[in-house]
Amino acid sequence: MALSLAKLTRTNNKVLVQGFDAINIVRKGAPVIFQQQIARFPSSKHYEPKFRELRRKKFLKINLPDYQKLRTERDLPADEARMNMKKEGRLPPRTFQERPVNISCTTSVFEPFIPPEGDGKSSMLSTEGAKDRLTALQMKGKSRLELRKIRKYEEGFDIKEFAHTAQDILLQAQYLLQNVEENEDQLHDLVTEKAYPEMTFGLWNKTLRWKFIESVEPPRSVHVRTTDMLSKTNIYAQITVRMHTRQILALYDRFGKLMYGSEHLIKDVLEYVVFESHIADTYGKWRIHGKIIPDWMPPREPLIKTYRKPVFEEIPDEEEIKNEQKPEEITPASSGPSLAAA
Repeated sequence: MALSLAKLTRTNNKVLVQGFDAINIVRKGAPVIFQQQIARFPSSKHYEPKFRELRRKKFLKINLPDYQKLRTERDLPADEARMNMKKEGRLPPRTFQERPVNISCTTSVFEPFIPPEGDGKSSMLSTEGAKDRLTALQMKGKSRLELRKIRKYEEGFDIKEFAHTAQDILLQAQYLLQNVEENEDQLHDLVTEKAYPEMTFGLWNKTLRWKFIESVEPPRSVHVRTTDMLSKTNIYAQITVRMHTRQILALYDRFGKLMYGSEHLIKDVLEYVVFESHIADTYGKWRIHGKIIPDWMPPREPLIKTYRKPVFEEIPDEEEIKNEQKPEEITPASSGPSLAAA
């Protein structure tokens, strides 16, 4: 095998072996051998030098920062650091305190609707119901003026049809809240950036069960307002929709224990939900922006939380305490000398 790979040449009765297999031939007792060196390129260089320029461009020289200098400057006092920056011709660093501004929605509910006390319970024929109808008529005038501004940007906008559309948006958002992690992108299409953290707060590591039963009363729009931001042409619209429905709500903690509500109890829910749209934007959508909770509303039931049972030290009985505090009985010593027994 070694002879087949090597090249043998005979000159002046001498055998010349070319190749790396000359050592194997020498071991087998071949004649005088002169090993001829073969010119080879180093493994780090390519055999085609014409691409040397392209290979050189693959590597970039990066000026690494002097970390030792940065550590020393960090511990320098303010006067010395200022003098060093003057010598090097550097300007002092600026501290930026600007906060990002989101113009897709407003930050609050402007001119919020005040729900009448006893709404949903008082009859229209009662005195409270008559007062509520009177206040509603007084607020309708301004709402109609604001509705004209909306129709300038959205032609054919029907306030009665919008109430049913708004209820569908709310029901869809409530359904998606049962799994916030998977439905996060869909929720942002239905909820504004202001209302999203308010709706999803406290739902992580919890299980939400919600179901819509029926509508007690048809939804209706009770309040319309518009406002501008940064410029008079950049207009936002907010519509408050009254919804009276029957729902089922149950909230479980991470241990599977019921915290709030019940899956078998149906409750009547009266809520005033605010919907907002950036009507100046061509692609603006009506989304949930907030909920109005009146002051006269009774407080919500507290959440039932699960706590770890603490380990208490055992309290001793009263008898054991008395026995520990009782002094030892002392036998009186005899005063006289003792007599030995006969």
